[in-house]
Amino acid sequence: MRKKDKSAADGQLMLAKRPLSQRLAKDLILNWRLYVLLLPGLISLVLFKLFPVGGMVIAFQNYSAFLGIRGSEWVGLDNFVRMFQDPYMLTLVKNTVILAILSVICVFPFPVIFSLFLNEVRFRKVKSSVQSVSFLPYFISSAVMVSIMYTILSPTSGIVNVIITKLGGTPTNFMARPEWFRPIYIFLQIWQTLGYNAVIYMAGISSINQELYEAAEVDGCGRWGKMIHVTLPGISTSVITMLIISIGNIFTVDTDRILLLYNASNAATSDVIQSYVYRIAFQSLGFPDYSYGTAVNIVKSLMAFILVIIANKLADKYAETRLF
Repeated sequence: MRKKDKSAADGQLMLAKRPLSQRLAKDLILNWRLYVLLLPGLISLVLFKLFPVGGMVIAFQNYSAFLGIRGSEWVGLDNFVRMFQDPYMLTLVKNTVILAILSVICVFPFPVIFSLFLNEVRFRKVKSSVQSVSFLPYFISSAVMVSIMYTILSPTSGIVNVIITKLGGTPTNFMARPEWFRPIYIFLQIWQTLGYNAVIYMAGISSINQELYEAAEVDGCGRWGKMIHVTLPGISTSVITMLIISIGNIFTVDTDRILLLYNASNAATSDVIQSYVYRIAFQSLGFPDYSYGTAVNIVKSLMAFILVIIANKLADKYAETRLF
């Protein structure tokens, strides 16, 4: 071993033997600029993600906003027992699971397919323009997107019903029909998230070694062959990771979009756990029931956590890729 390499190894060994506090202090001094950049994100994480976790204790109380957490009556598991005894909970779980599964099955593949085809576009300006246009709806709020849908599907002046009338059909109030709620919700989700999710896969595609494409071309692969045998395997890790995250969100639907699309006519399919919790916590007559709403959310989060663990184990076993 050369003297330079030996001295470097000795220096690393001596650094490793130092107390943890000294190593952290030295790292903080050397990389203080990076920690300053990290500080806003850490503050946001603590204030809006970690700090509210302590508020979950109200699920075990008969919480009153006037008495606060310390003054509210402790009821133990009463709110959870009430939840499992609620006959309407089965309908809510069914609607939530169906909507979430449709989101995974119908929404998840679109960004993957879109990014694969977009990568085959040879004109750079066209490629960047299409990507920018597809990304734009992500910055539009759910309220505006739903308003656009209401305008398009209006039974009197919407373009869809105008076409139906021209073809001799009868105008339909799509927003008030329970059977049309899920297709409208899925369409809005695809429209709003397609470009945003495609960026992740496009970043993975850009990191694929170009020599693999050249080797595939030498082996006689055309554009379809290279897409299937080179591009798709190259982003398989990103696809599996995003799939695990999607499964973790299987009990979490877009509450804003649900509440905007929800009405008494389509409640049979549009009422999900989140909308139910919102009504109980903020729209119930008399005093809002924060405790029961929190209990429902805790159970929902635990179920989602279990699904993530299972999906991660399956991905590690069958695809040799895992999220953690």
